[in-house]
Amino acid sequence: MTNRIRVMRPGSLDAEERCRALEAEKAALLEANAKLTRVNRVLMDRVERSMDFQGNAYSLFQTAIVLEEKVRERTSELEETLRRLEQTNRDLSLATEAALTAQTRLAEAIEAVTEGFALFDAEDRLVLCNSRYLQLWHESAEQIRPGVPYAQIARLAVTSGTVLDAYRRPEEWLRERLAQHAQPGTPSVHALSDGRWIQISEHRTRDGGTVGVYTDITAVKQTETRRRERELAEKSALLQATLDSIAQGICVYDRRLELVAWNDRFIELLDLPPDLVYRGLRFADLVAHEAAVGRNGDLVVQLVQQRSGMPSALERTLENGTTLEARRAPMPGGGFVLTFSDVTERRRAAAALQEINERLEQRVAERTTELVEMNARLRHAKVEADQANLSKTRFVAAASHDLLQPLNAARLFVAALQEAPLAAEAGRLLENVDASLRSVEGLLDALLDISKLDSGVIEPAISDFRVGTLLRDLKREFAPVAAERGLVLKVQSCSEVVRSDPQLLRRVLQNFLSNALRYTRRGRVLLGCRRRGDTLSFEVWDTGPGIPDEKRDEVFEEFRRLDNHPGGADRGMGLGLAIVRRISRMLGHPVQLRSSIGQGSVFSVAVPRGNRAAAAPEQASAAPRPDLSLAGRVMLVIDNDEQILDGMRALLGRWHCEIVTATGTMGALTALEACGSPLGPDLVIADYHLEGSETGIQAIQSLRARLGRAVPAVLVTADRTAELRDEAEELGLPVLSKPIRPAQLRTVVTKLSAAR
Repeated sequence: MTNRIRVMRPGSLDAEERCRALEAEKAALLEANAKLTRVNRVLMDRVERSMDFQGNAYSLFQTAIVLEEKVRERTSELEETLRRLEQTNRDLSLATEAALTAQTRLAEAIEAVTEGFALFDAEDRLVLCNSRYLQLWHESAEQIRPGVPYAQIARLAVTSGTVLDAYRRPEEWLRERLAQHAQPGTPSVHALSDGRWIQISEHRTRDGGTVGVYTDITAVKQTETRRRERELAEKSALLQATLDSIAQGICVYDRRLELVAWNDRFIELLDLPPDLVYRGLRFADLVAHEAAVGRNGDLVVQLVQQRSGMPSALERTLENGTTLEARRAPMPGGGFVLTFSDVTERRRAAAALQEINERLEQRVAERTTELVEMNARLRHAKVEADQANLSKTRFVAAASHDLLQPLNAARLFVAALQEAPLAAEAGRLLENVDASLRSVEGLLDALLDISKLDSGVIEPAISDFRVGTLLRDLKREFAPVAAERGLVLKVQSCSEVVRSDPQLLRRVLQNFLSNALRYTRRGRVLLGCRRRGDTLSFEVWDTGPGIPDEKRDEVFEEFRRLDNHPGGADRGMGLGLAIVRRISRMLGHPVQLRSSIGQGSVFSVAVPRGNRAAAAPEQASAAPRPDLSLAGRVMLVIDNDEQILDGMRALLGRWHCEIVTATGTMGALTALEACGSPLGPDLVIADYHLEGSETGIQAIQSLRARLGRAVPAVLVTADRTAELRDEAEELGLPVLSKPIRPAQLRTVVTKLSAAR
């Protein structure tokens, strides 16, 4: 045992204290015995000197009696002292034997521990350790002896190269390790140079020393690494599936300008050889290939070399007649994302529209001399223009509706990925994909709003209402945006009543605030109300760069953005104020703009004041409902698009739901029987447009009839007409518009599941 355990002064603390006490008692008894001997000698001398010189016999007899009594007493005390001394020696022998036994047992117990063990005293010197501890530091084991300070042992780990981190930053690692040792707390993990991992757990002893336990966790680390690599591979496959579902061509380069992700559409649009594109392809090699074949080398080079102030997109017409729109988005930490879109049809439509306009102008010019004919022709041209505008509006609405399907699927896949932990690289890619999808979603929403306003689909719902709730909701919505951009947002309270459509008025103020926060670099944004006779003026003040006088009408036109505004990557699409102008005209609420270059702008809308008696009282904000768990809930998803079904399975699976999917009513019933759910689903999520002529409403009604109960259900659709919403409202079905926002879907699903 002594060749495995190194001890400076081992043993049981109680046994040592007992031995010291017995030694002290023995010393006291010896001293008392010596004292009694001296006293006895003095008494004998005194008796002998007290005898008379005549040698009186009686006196001698009396003296002898006294002396005998004294000697007997002292002899008795001496014998008692010797007995106590003998008992003390026996106790000392037993205590010493117990200490040796305790020492041996302690050494055997420490050696039996499977982890490395080391004990340091209050002066931070090694007291004892086991062989497992010495094996961890085998390069310097011969120098580790009882009495060696811990700081010297830690430095030996650095100089011998035992710890992997010490290679890169030896002094820094040594300082950190000594600090951890001086203040024991959370266990620390270290990688050794031989591939092993150890976890060090340290605790203070009552006498100020330190106990350290060194555990080999190499197997745990290897298992964790394999699991992480497997999860990363699965997430990469999902990310690739998401990229492949997007109609744009996409390629992603890292900070080393090496290709890390792409989709097949990228290869197709640039007409690249499939064997040219591989992970790690350098950007210079792509440019060189394009230049060698005389195609798109200048396009991709100019796209990457863009700087602030240059166009946000580049277009090129290829030899095959295809017009590509290319965009570049930088990634945090370096690298960029290139997107390529086929805009051939859009450009052809624009050219055709331009040609039509030119023909109309020519026809008007030819008939100017004939007033009657001109008036008739002008009226006819106006009808044609209105029809063309209505056709354009219907075309935008239909195109936006068709685009919502793949966009909805992509949003579901991205949301499912965001529910899971990702590596840093994958997380950054996912953020860029999510940002691109949000941009497309915002553009489609704006186009749909404009198409509805132009086609007269929207009818204002005028009522008297208090503006306090509206202002509070706007503050709650935009305060996080202002804080993120380092701006101060102030919303003044107001108790006035106005007469308007609350939803449309809210949309106007939302666009005012969005523009103010987007184009203001520093300072603050203020939303307040001002009474002006019979109207209440809602005003949004900002400290942005201001708008020149000659540009004030231009900012209200579609897709018009001022180049001197520092919006950066978040400059918007140029549709917000165009929507404001249409809504204000519909409601009859005048909009005004005041601005000073370098000082800021003020956008305002004048709204008629309403009747206080007719306005409903303000409702207190409801307390947030707890987020109930959806684990184990059976969700039936009905949709005729397999991509959307895959996306819903991925998203709901992250919420730990049991998912059943189908493309129609019969498929839903078959799937429910197959999964063994006799009571049916907890919730039905149905798309409105299904296979053939069947609708989601019909499917929900059929399921309820078959199951004999009103199963909770929600309708999902890209159709935003009022007729559909009225039909769903009559049946008590909530409606979610595509693309679905995951947070909104979870709120509705949680509410309906809890109400079951």
